[in-house]
Amino acid sequence: MEGIEWWKSLDAGTRDWLIAHNGEALPADVVAKVVAAGGNVASDAWWVGEEGPDGLYLSDEAVDWIEAVGNAEAT
Repeated sequence: MEGIEWWKSLDAGTRDWLIAHNGEALPADVVAKVVAAGGNVASDAWWVGEEGPDGLYLSDEAVDWIEAVGNAEAT
């Protein structure tokens, strides 16, 4: 599975939040940090999931990738 290109540009606190809250809707401040790191949330990139009433969700594949990063199985 390919990595998320903006992941390494995020600050450690945001990466830690994404790992700890994996699968949850992204709050506006996290979305802003993803965009600032180079992530285009309006694209059809593989890591972009659905927009729900609680906010933006990452795709199932991105959730799996972040879980693997959290478990030190991917970088």
